Amino acid sequence: MSFIRDYYSHADVRTRMVEFLGGPSLEQATCMFISGDTTSPEESFMPRHPRELWKCLEHGFDVSRSLWDRDALIADIDIEYVNFDFPAEPYLDPERTFDLQQPVEEAVERVLLEWGVCPLHLISGRGHHFLWKIRRNSNVFSRLAEFGPVPDFMAGFYDKPHRPSGAHVELGLAAAFGGLGMVIEYLAGRVREMAAPHSRVPIELTAVEVGPGERGREIISIDVSEYGDPLNTRSVRVPFSVYMKPWHQRWLMGEDFVNRLPYMFLIPRHEMDIRESILTMRSAAKTISLAGRASVDIPDGSVAMERVIDAYLSSFVAEYHQWFYSLEHDPPELWPQTYDQAPLDGVPPCVRHLLVHPNDLLVKPAGIQQAVRVLLALGWHPRHIAGLIRSKYERDYGWGYRWYEFSAGQRADFYVRIFGGLIYAGQDKLLDFNCESTKEKQFCFRYGHCCNLEQYRDLLLQRRDDERLAGRPVNGLFLSDEHT
Repeated sequence: MSFIRDYYSHADVRTRMVEFLGGPSLEQATCMFISGDTTSPEESFMPRHPRELWKCLEHGFDVSRSLWDRDALIADIDIEYVNFDFPAEPYLDPERTFDLQQPVEEAVERVLLEWGVCPLHLISGRGHHFLWKIRRNSNVFSRLAEFGPVPDFMAGFYDKPHRPSGAHVELGLAAAFGGLGMVIEYLAGRVREMAAPHSRVPIELTAVEVGPGERGREIISIDVSEYGDPLNTRSVRVPFSVYMKPWHQRWLMGEDFVNRLPYMFLIPRHEMDIRESILTMRSAAKTISLAGRASVDIPDGSVAMERVIDAYLSSFVAEYHQWFYSLEHDPPELWPQTYDQAPLDGVPPCVRHLLVHPNDLLVKPAGIQQAVRVLLALGWHPRHIAGLIRSKYERDYGWGYRWYEFSAGQRADFYVRIFGGLIYAGQDKLLDFNCESTKEKQFCFRYGHCCNLEQYRDLLLQRRDDERLAGRPVNGLFLSDEHT
């Protein structure tokens, strides 16, 4: 711990961290909060006022800043290597880890360059962040707010006082954040489509389990999940902060392994190739030197984002989003007559198990993806799939305090929207929508029951090709008339 405190005592490191918080001083920082994590995985989300940064550094914390900002929306494209079988892999072989990400990294840069977005490029222990901001007084902010969704359940959520200051999230800001999430989803889909032919491992939106590859079940995740939670809950790690994720997950990787790791730092990709970046992020001396010459001010992309929004609004993704939000969830008072009565007879055992035992299978992206595929095949509208999942989240399945801090409805909408959209646009070819792949992902729960997922895949492909997605469910599902 004394090593980290000594590192944090350097003036250049502190100057850069304050710069990233959005102001010339901690008192003038534009971010609404910071968070300082300890090495304990049991620590809960604890937002702090930015002026507490020095205290966090004295404790050797891994520091993040809020996406919630007084002056701007913060856009973030996060790509990272994920290995579900060997979580220590990116730290054992960092050069391979970043080589595998190169097609996605290059695709992000090409897509953003196409519209003139020049992001701040950061390198973490297992991936990249590309960040830029959209001024709240800009025209593009207003455009985002025009089409960004704020369902009634989210309007009520945002209207409450939020930690640490007790501030509310204004509805205009909430709508713009929702619109930005949909545009980022569009960008992520383009990046995935561009990079996939050149990638040696699957590329997924969020951390979706896949079948085993060269070194276990490994993927490159374009992690857009921060747009699936309320704005007041999500943050991004501060450059030049110590990168403590392996220490947070020592229970997963093993105490001995973590104790042998060198300290790592989040750094800007500043005039360095990836090899030099890896060496720098694993050296306090090199990182301190970098802090003396590399700015981490988040660039303003407000003007360039006009063209991005134009492209989004003319895309299949925007068309799908309009269709997705054309319906509402059935209200909770109707759930006993609607979602609770959803017949499971025509649902395969894997999805039936997810719906009966949702904690924690139905919060995992692969579990949600499986449910979306099957229920779309059975004729469900994707917004009602989200409503069904929300109804599971808001019932007593031992969730603890999870849905007090976050929003069950927004989380359900977000993931169903992503996976349904990939199907709608034809980007999800459904190649792994079969029993063998489901077993490899460890999402098969047959318990002696026979199953044939291929029939659901064929039905879903037929519905998509015939433009009959969300026809009346073939299993006779009852939904309230006003929402069907």
